[in-house]
Amino acid sequence: MSSSARRLQRFMQPAEAMIRDPIVIDGSHGEGGGQILRTSLALSAILHWPITIERIRAGRPKPGLAAQQLTAIRAVQQVCRAEVAGATLGSNELVFRPTALPIAGDYRIDIAEAREGGSAGSATLVQQTIALPAVFAPGMSRFRILGGTHVPWSPCFEYVSEVWLPLLTRLGIEITTELTKPGFFPLGEVGATVNGLGAQAHRALKPLEIIERGALKAVRGLALAANLPIHIPQRMADRARGLLSATSSRIDIRVMQVEAASAGAQLILIAEFENINAGFSAMGRRGRTSEAVADEAVAALGAHVRGDAALDSHLADQVLLPLAFARDSSVFTCSGATAHLETNAWVIEQFGIASIRIQPRGDVTRVTVMPRR
Repeated sequence: MSSSARRLQRFMQPAEAMIRDPIVIDGSHGEGGGQILRTSLALSAILHWPITIERIRAGRPKPGLAAQQLTAIRAVQQVCRAEVAGATLGSNELVFRPTALPIAGDYRIDIAEAREGGSAGSATLVQQTIALPAVFAPGMSRFRILGGTHVPWSPCFEYVSEVWLPLLTRLGIEITTELTKPGFFPLGEVGATVNGLGAQAHRALKPLEIIERGALKAVRGLALAANLPIHIPQRMADRARGLLSATSSRIDIRVMQVEAASAGAQLILIAEFENINAGFSAMGRRGRTSEAVADEAVAALGAHVRGDAALDSHLADQVLLPLAFARDSSVFTCSGATAHLETNAWVIEQFGIASIRIQPRGDVTRVTVMPRR
């Protein structure tokens, strides 16, 4: 019996019957960022497989655990009652040993508690980390996650709700989410409810086949500003509408002004195709004009529209993990084989649960995910 087959066999057995030899993950592999940690945590919890992660975030300017990653560890730890060593700010190595299969419940997670003075860590990345382990828990789980909801280098709330979650729904995963309070730094809040399917979720999860995205139906968007004059999001929206007028006949960009713990602005654009949604955004910052923010978001959307890929590059690496547990093979196209995509595929293959083939073909990359059963 192969090592991957033995792991899957143990996955089907009671937790106390499992052999607990840890998988050692090199956190410096590939893009060397926090995604390695997040995917490894989720797989460890689902498979009840202890892990050791070395050289955590070695590819980042400040290596080691930041508040966001530390919070993700604590969140997954609660769900699988893990024993943990090395879960401190700046730590370069983590030992994570689940003592139970995922447990449904009500969970409150606050990124600000991970660092004195608070943190602008992403609530949505924590949400994505904990989502799939909760799918493998028997029963409903509810999460209240406090942290940044619109922060750089992370999916904003609208991307999660309008792009990521609809695709998970097609796989048979039921997750609802709400933006309780927008937060650029640091006191935002999102809520999520996950309908857990139990340890046999992999038998229920549907494979995905999406090679063509279909025609562009509409572009929807949100020009969001917190603690800033209304003309700032209005100018972002006006600029985007003008630039997009030749791209789609249906453009709907809302302007929203909110109060938050700190000032911030972001333009989010959702391209709605016949077969899939794609998301793009740009952040405002001091000294940057509203028009420059709109130009960046529209340029990203335009590059995707001019190509032929179905999934945007961010969604491609985010969907690999659930597809690794689907009941059959999946195939999709995306716009480019990013370092995040290749690194996430590598992490998943370390656990022996799926084989992932990434085939760049010009501007379009074909990805095949083959679960091992």
